[in-house]
Amino acid sequence: MKKQSGVLLPVFSLPGPYGCGCFGESAFHWIDKIREAGFSIWQVLPFGMTDDNNSPYMSYSSFGGNPFFIDPDALYDQGLVTLEELRSQMVDYPYLCRYGILRDSRLAFLKKAASRVKDRAPVRKFMKENPFVDGTCRFLALKEKNSGKKWNEWEETEPDKDEYFAWQFIQYEFHRQWQLVHDYAKRKGITVIGDLPFYVSQDSFDVWSSPDQFLLDERYNPTHVAGVPPDYFAKDGQLWGNPLYNWEKMEKSGFAWWKKRMGYMLTLFDGIRIDHFRAVSAFWKIPAGEKTAINGCWAPGPGRKLIDAFREFEGEKLILAEDLGIIDDGTREVLEYSGYPGMAVIQFGFGEPDSPHLPHNYKENLIAYTGTHDNDTFTGFFWHSSDEMRKTILDYLGEPRDPARGAVRALMMSPAKIVVFPLQDLLGFGSDTRVNTPGTSDGNWQYRVTRDQMDSLDVRELSHMNNIYAR
Repeated sequence: MKKQSGVLLPVFSLPGPYGCGCFGESAFHWIDKIREAGFSIWQVLPFGMTDDNNSPYMSYSSFGGNPFFIDPDALYDQGLVTLEELRSQMVDYPYLCRYGILRDSRLAFLKKAASRVKDRAPVRKFMKENPFVDGTCRFLALKEKNSGKKWNEWEETEPDKDEYFAWQFIQYEFHRQWQLVHDYAKRKGITVIGDLPFYVSQDSFDVWSSPDQFLLDERYNPTHVAGVPPDYFAKDGQLWGNPLYNWEKMEKSGFAWWKKRMGYMLTLFDGIRIDHFRAVSAFWKIPAGEKTAINGCWAPGPGRKLIDAFREFEGEKLILAEDLGIIDDGTREVLEYSGYPGMAVIQFGFGEPDSPHLPHNYKENLIAYTGTHDNDTFTGFFWHSSDEMRKTILDYLGEPRDPARGAVRALMMSPAKIVVFPLQDLLGFGSDTRVNTPGTSDGNWQYRVTRDQMDSLDVRELSHMNNIYAR
């Protein structure tokens, strides 16, 4: 396999006038831009509809898309909204996602467009072909009928018909627009890698429709929840709060739920990154009600059996494993069995010459990053390091003027078959453009790049670098 390089940029970070990145003209322009720079991969974050903290890793469903990604211009072109209604969705603030404004008006705007759809046959056909997406629409309509309560507190059992169709149209339009973007990426030679969160939210279509697949009590509340023990990112660990899987029950069904989820994901993307792959081997099990993740314990995951269940879906698709954090021999064994590339993040390696996160130690079957969505930008990381660490970084990279540029080059020339860079690192941006700080709930998942910043990308230098390092 030829070595490749790519760029990590969430869809919500794309530029545009509508308060959040979407599948409009900027998405096509972005594909042109990274192709011009010599990259062949675009990596995105999860596509699901987010929770109140805007985290794409806590979604109302694994089988649906974020309505905010729908391009309002396309609805105007279809005659479903007026020019005045379209202009009402424009937000004069290009630097951050405006989730508050979006929640106040965007869903109402989309539902108004849905009410004007005359030919509903394509929507119905799509739902018939994608029953789990249809189930997501029913779940969201029922949630609205029950005043936004969690599903295990619902009293109403039949959704409003207009609300149900509105969600069907929203999901149909999301998938239709994404298909256009994805097809364009394919024509340009760009592989799109999606992101599969390992766990799902308790208040989700996933748990509502298949409660027996999770560890729940008689009131359908989790008995134990997911997280990770104390690590580099958080001294108290991370308490995610997701319900844990009933692996014994899942294995009896041949992991049918996971097969449906994986199959759906691989219709959206050319490859996926399995987040928190470590839990395939063993997972951190925290009693429900704990305030931190400290008092959890390790419990065995499905291991090789889940990997075997995935085999029938892989084909030519690219599967990546996020194996960061506390990794034991069991995780290494499952990863080796899978054959999936693991991950390395150069920021984790400095100060330890034998660290597997430093480029000179990379193996070939690896996807290497200057940083992920959970890291500070490389420039921010550099300036927040101690004086001694900064000297170590500069000595290693040999790039005293621009550490981020040096990190990009170090990965480019490494043996890793895939290297990926957050756009912020290609632009040399600082901590104010960080996407997420683990263990915090405020100020995350908001970063957006402007069109001028995107166009300032040095495509000539990056293309040259991709060429000289045969990527």
